Amino acid sequence: MSHSFSVWLVLLVALTGANLPFVNNRWLALWPRGASAAPKSLGVRLAELLVMYFFVGGIGLALEQSAGQIYSQGWEFYATTAALFLTLAFPGFVWRYLFKRRN
Repeated sequence: MSHSFSVWLVLLVALTGANLPFVNNRWLALWPRGASAAPKSLGVRLAELLVMYFFVGGIGLALEQSAGQIYSQGWEFYATTAALFLTLAFPGFVWRYLFKRRN
C-alpha cells in the first residue's frame, strides 16, 4: 500500500467517522436503540465522537506501523488532530442541529 493511499484512506475514514454520530440514532452506528427511545442527546453524540476519534487514530497507527516505524508524537500532534476531527464533524453537526427541516 502506498503512502499517499494510506493518507487518503485515513482522511476518508476520519470524515466518515466524524460525521457518523450526527447522521444516525444508533449506538456507534452499530446497535439499534429501542423503538420508543428518544433521539440521542448532544452529550451522547460527543461521547461517540470521542470514541470515533480514538478508532480513527488506531487505524492511522496501524497503517503507520505497516509502513514502517511508528514515530512518537507530542501533545501538539494530538491537539491538531482533535481540531481537524472536530472540523471534519462540522457538516454532520450542521445537518443535525442547524439545518431547518420541513415537516
